[in-house]
This record gives sequence, structure tokens and C-alpha cells, in this order.
Amino acid sequence: QVQLVESGGGLVQPGGSLRLSCAASGSIFSIYGMGWYRQAPGKQRELVAGFTSGDSTNYADSAKGRFTISRDNAKNTVYLQMNSLKPEDTAVYYCNVEGLTVWSQRFDSWGQGTQVTVSS
Repeated sequence: QVQLVESGGGLVQPGGSLRLSCAASGSIFSIYGMGWYRQAPGKQRELVAGFTSGDSTNYADSAKGRFTISRDNAKNTVYLQMNSLKPEDTAVYYCNVEGLTVWSQRFDSWGQGTQVTVSS
């Protein structure tokens, strides 16, 4: 069983910054994928930023130059630093972690979601 706990969402004015955190815990043997997604009302969930193989990262075009994904492997934690926030960034943000459990089973877990609202 793998659990993800997100934190860091909230209300921020346009141009402001927020940092999201997502900590994974449980029967984790290894992690090979970590990412952040978001879902705005009436829209599909979309990838914001993620780690692919190794330390490679990919970003949605809307996030490039403003958002930075990072991780602390020792803490099984992934972060999303969001700068220059815009009203269109308003959404529920979800973290996603994929890996192997100590029983060699693959897992694909999602966080509970954290609301980010960008408004004046």
C-alpha cells in the first residue's frame, strides 16, 4: 500500500508563487515516475510537469519557464514550484507516483488533490 499526501495549495494573487509538496509513504521499494497533473472545472486532467526516465523532466507548454518540478529521493517527495501564476492556472493539482512495492508489484498512486486558486 502506497499513500500520497499533498500540501501547499491555496489562494494567491496573479503573479504570485506557490510551492506544492507530495510525500509518498508505505511499502515502497523504488520509484520510477513522479509528476504533477491538474484539473480545472469542466476540463480533463492534464500533465503539468513530470520526471520521466532518470532525471529527465517534461513540462506542459503552459508551465514552461514558470513552474519547476523537483524531488527529494531520500524523502520520496516531489515538489512543484509555481511562479508568475495566472488565473488560468486555477485548478485542483494532483501528484502521481509510479514504482514498485517491496513485494515487486507495480503501483500507480494519486494524491488527494490540492486546490490552487489564482485570483485578485
